Amino acid sequence: MAEYFMEKGRDVLIVYDDLTNHAIAYRELSLLLRRPPGREAFPGDVFYIHSRLLERSTHLRKELGGGSLTALPIVATEAQNVAAYIPTNIISITDGQIYLSPDLFQKGILPAVDVGKSVSRVGGKTQLPVYRAVAGNLRLSYSQFEELEKFARFSTRLDEQTRKTLERGRRVREVLKQDQYKPLTVSEQIAALLSVTEGVFDDLPVEKIEEAERSIRSAVTEQLPHISETIHTGSKLCDEDKKAIVEAAGTVIVKEKS
Repeated sequence: MAEYFMEKGRDVLIVYDDLTNHAIAYRELSLLLRRPPGREAFPGDVFYIHSRLLERSTHLRKELGGGSLTALPIVATEAQNVAAYIPTNIISITDGQIYLSPDLFQKGILPAVDVGKSVSRVGGKTQLPVYRAVAGNLRLSYSQFEELEKFARFSTRLDEQTRKTLERGRRVREVLKQDQYKPLTVSEQIAALLSVTEGVFDDLPVEKIEEAERSIRSAVTEQLPHISETIHTGSKLCDEDKKAIVEAAGTVIVKEKS
């Protein structure tokens, strides 16, 4: 069905939910047929079965219709073991993975995306340049914060730099939260990410971050429409544009404090 619409020139997304159950069913059939088992009793050709399925995704040239087919396979892990046979097979086939952590979900951090285990092998080539400019080091710094937060639980005395890193990381975590069915435009995302990475939220209590972020997104969209247009067209942000966003965000924070 997906290929039919792709050949009509449409951009199609197909979600496989889930390939773990698919592999288990294939393993049971293979064992009943007395095929030789391999790792975790899966037959040796389970990788071929999945790769043949997922690699039908493509982007057609204009002379062939210009349609595209994107595959989003879902894989369940046992005890959060990403290194199991089926997850590693799928990861090696795809262009990246989004790992949803049960621990983050239980803490109420939604969407429960584990930044450290989620990677993209094509992100830098496909995303807008403004993302790399604003959040280029965000993933690394946030992962360092999570590690530091674990060790900080065992210590009551923290130096000033460590304390600032932890406070900044907690605010980044709040900004990364998103309500269900409420997608954000690119300019809104950039406004929030730039504000938190530039320290606009540092002096604001964590419980007020959500409301302040909402106000900043609205302010940037309404007061700086030319910058929003620049972001949506895929152009790079100059230093003056970044400064304007930070200043608009700072004005909102001053109002929130008062």
